[in-house]
Amino acid sequence: MTTDIARDLMLDGFGRIRDGVPAVVDGLSVEELLWRPDAAANHVAWLVWHLARQQDDQVAHLAGEQSAWLADGWVDRFGLPYPPDAHGWSMSSEDVGRFTVADPGLFGDYHGAVHDRTASLLQGFDADSYARVIDVNWDPPVTVGVRVVSVLDDAAKHLGQAEYVRGLVERRR
Repeated sequence: MTTDIARDLMLDGFGRIRDGVPAVVDGLSVEELLWRPDAAANHVAWLVWHLARQQDDQVAHLAGEQSAWLADGWVDRFGLPYPPDAHGWSMSSEDVGRFTVADPGLFGDYHGAVHDRTASLLQGFDADSYARVIDVNWDPPVTVGVRVVSVLDDAAKHLGQAEYVRGLVERRR
């Protein structure tokens, strides 16, 4: 597979996430964004925030940069009751329950900024970039290419979960 094909496939995959984030939150009220199927479940707002945060942090790490969350002030715009470096990993159900929504439009805007950083990074990759080993603690060691696929996979799973919860919200109407 040539580098151009790999880049185009990754850009297409991440573009699908970019398109899906606004679609999953559009038209939902704050109450609906925060609705949980049960007390231990995640809601649409948390799922979308987490998918953007994990993508942001991991892409920033690959680029050797600070995350958009911190560098571009998204942490302040969201005003969440979490430490500034929170990203959702290992959060309890209680933590998810403390999530707040200041402005539903922030989800699409923040993920759009994360997507732009992701696309910019991918545009600069060549075959050697994808093959570079970044974590030798695994067998086989993790390469940039494997990490990029992992980020896309995680984002797609969380977007699908958010779409499912949105469907439950809509059925309640």
